Amino acid sequence: MRFTSLVVELIRARPRLVVVIVVLCHALLWLGIALLFYRSPPGQLAMSIAFGREYQVGTDLGPPLPFWLADIAYRFAGNHLFGVYVLAALCSAVTFWVIYLLARAIVGGQQAVLAVLLTMTVTAFGAPTLEFGPDVLARPLWALLLLHSWRILGQGQRNAWFAWSIEAGLLLLTTPAAAGLLLLLAVFTVSTAEGRQVLRSFDPLFALLVVLALALPYLIFVLRSDSVGLPALPVLAELSARAWHWLALAGGLLLAISAVLLLVVLDAGWFARGEADSPIIYRRSVPALARDFAYCFAIAPALVGSLISALFGLPTVLGGTAVALTMVGLAMVVASGDLIYLRRQRLLRSVWAAAVAAPAILVAGSAVIVPLLGDGEVATAMPARDISRFFVESFERRTNQKLQAVAGDPQLASLIALGRRRAHLFLDATPQRTPWISPARFAETGGVVVWRASDTVGTPPPELAQRFPGLVPEVPRSFDWLINGRQPLLRIGWAIVRPKAP
Repeated sequence: MRFTSLVVELIRARPRLVVVIVVLCHALLWLGIALLFYRSPPGQLAMSIAFGREYQVGTDLGPPLPFWLADIAYRFAGNHLFGVYVLAALCSAVTFWVIYLLARAIVGGQQAVLAVLLTMTVTAFGAPTLEFGPDVLARPLWALLLLHSWRILGQGQRNAWFAWSIEAGLLLLTTPAAAGLLLLLAVFTVSTAEGRQVLRSFDPLFALLVVLALALPYLIFVLRSDSVGLPALPVLAELSARAWHWLALAGGLLLAISAVLLLVVLDAGWFARGEADSPIIYRRSVPALARDFAYCFAIAPALVGSLISALFGLPTVLGGTAVALTMVGLAMVVASGDLIYLRRQRLLRSVWAAAVAAPAILVAGSAVIVPLLGDGEVATAMPARDISRFFVESFERRTNQKLQAVAGDPQLASLIALGRRRAHLFLDATPQRTPWISPARFAETGGVVVWRASDTVGTPPPELAQRFPGLVPEVPRSFDWLINGRQPLLRIGWAIVRPKAP
């Protein structure tokens, strides 16, 4: 007697419901992790919000849209980071849903669910989930761009050009890799007969005008700025090191899709018995253009992005790992054939669930175990709200004025800039990065200077004392971590630069 699990029956009968359930569970999982274990923002999120507060057309961090949206979400949530975490989770949810829509148009609704499930394991290991920034925002925009590109090329929907132009313009305002991604789309379009037929109309011209209108302010900033652009090409002596760097990037991409490869191997029929008893997920035949579309954008962004990053010595794949591997799940489903046998169902479910939950478990485990086993720091364990509240209130009590700016250690200063007064972040070591406030302006308005204290006196580092002559340190302030464990208390040295009298 053939056994078919409830999950398989749901995939067959209600594919959209399955996608909604798994996407909601994924979002709730990460939002729960943030509420329980994040006392401060992960990675560079605090600095991104501080940069977004200034609403600059462009900075050395890249196009402005992610930072503007991060600040808007932060303000909308009442100056609470949970709003930014919800925005990041929403980006992930939109990405998965758009991938489902694209896959449904190519392989049908039932196999589209499998494409989404495989993609979730890719982004689980290859993308920052709650660290909202260019890589996170680019994922739904790139997925939407691929969806509407297919509707134009494969389905002949001329009304998709307007949405395509808006998404292309927003992508240019999101990530420096946008130009390369759009170039890949252009190359694929020109290389196919259907694409050349589409380009004979006036629709691409109108779309190009919309894209230029959206991206024009940032393009002007790039042309006028000396700090934005690609690094210099490597000399011959560096090519060997860059080749090894490319191998490392390629290895990272393989690691990101390791769960996909494992699931494909476990479902293979090489060692299976009783294949006739395995449930089947059926689809109609995939046209040649759809197959080429899926394969091209599963391979080309990863290959080209890793090569460019290796050539210019960039630390990560251009555009982000999740963007480069957006189509891998769909490409695997397309390559699997019209009939997909689900063998070893219980094992497949267990491996998939472990792959999706593993990153969240690692985050929670590191927050608890690292402080107990050694003196290593967990960045998200800093008490961000307590830190910002203390220094903001201390400045106001001492000067009877609002805190206007904060300088010193970039990590600590960006946390204080998240306080209720939303002080300006001043990177005193590299003042050209924060053009909204100059050293002279900081000396006039006053502010707080912070650093990691190495003693109980709070002696400032020599380079900091040189940039702020006459700095009078206060008694260092100590803060508890989320879990203190074996690590010492977080001791912060600080000083007040008093505002000049009018």
